[in-house]
Amino acid sequence: MDNEEIEEIFASLGAVTIKRLFGGKGIYHRGLIVGAVMKGEILLKADAEIAPQFLAAGATQWTYEFRRGKTVLMPYWTIPADAFDDTDLLATWVRLAFAAASRTGAE
Repeated sequence: MDNEEIEEIFASLGAVTIKRLFGGKGIYHRGLIVGAVMKGEILLKADAEIAPQFLAAGATQWTYEFRRGKTVLMPYWTIPADAFDDTDLLATWVRLAFAAASRTGAE
């Protein structure tokens, strides 16, 4: 996914900064990480407050396979499929990700 596509997805927030992150890309707004691109898939930041909404919408949580076979649940979720066809819905999910990043203070 190129940076122009990423900026389009996050347009409802305004300007975003995209940086290299663990073999993927980190997406930042106002200095907070709001999303990531891993293996070509865009993920949104979530916290305990909004993770149930992602789950209910059919999104999946990103997991990382750590050494010794341990699976770690990461605080990033896929964008619900129906949001790609509805710009208002996509904007809602993106704003929820920023709200989660704001609550956690994630940098």
